Amino acid sequence: LSSAAGGRPCNAKDFGHGSLVCACSATYCDTLDPLVLPAPGSYVKYESSKAGKRLERSEGSFQHNAKTPDFHLTLDMAQRYQKVKGFGGSITDAAAINIQSLSKDAQNHLIRSYFSEEGIEYNLVRVPMASTDFSVRLYTYADAEGDFELKHFSLTEEDTRMKV
Repeated sequence: LSSAAGGRPCNAKDFGHGSLVCACSATYCDTLDPLVLPAPGSYVKYESSKAGKRLERSEGSFQHNAKTPDFHLTLDMAQRYQKVKGFGGSITDAAAINIQSLSKDAQNHLIRSYFSEEGIEYNLVRVPMASTDFSVRLYTYADAEGDFELKHFSLTEEDTRMKV
């Protein structure tokens, strides 16, 4: 299996479902080289596939006015439709439980894989308020009906042990 140029390669594992996963442990985790922006008029593509590609890096250049019958892309560089604040994911109770089940070294590899320059460089995390369908039990922060001043507000064990 390949990796991004110079990064540590994927430690591929097959769990018998027709695709491979990269296994990360307390002693080894695959990494990426830091992202380098491409030159104007070119792009960098990272591809993963069921067949085994894992963030395989390739480069290309945009061809202006090229005729491709199955693909058409129009970019208006003068018009901004939205601003991206960052990229990330959610830490649910289930995610926190699984992360805490790992050894400290494996936890550190996992966090670096997501948040460091050697990884995918997440910079945002969403933490759900109270329980979700990924929790082992239902709970809220203010169970007293009509408590609009939140006098009965309280964090739970899940918050203090896994989220805060």
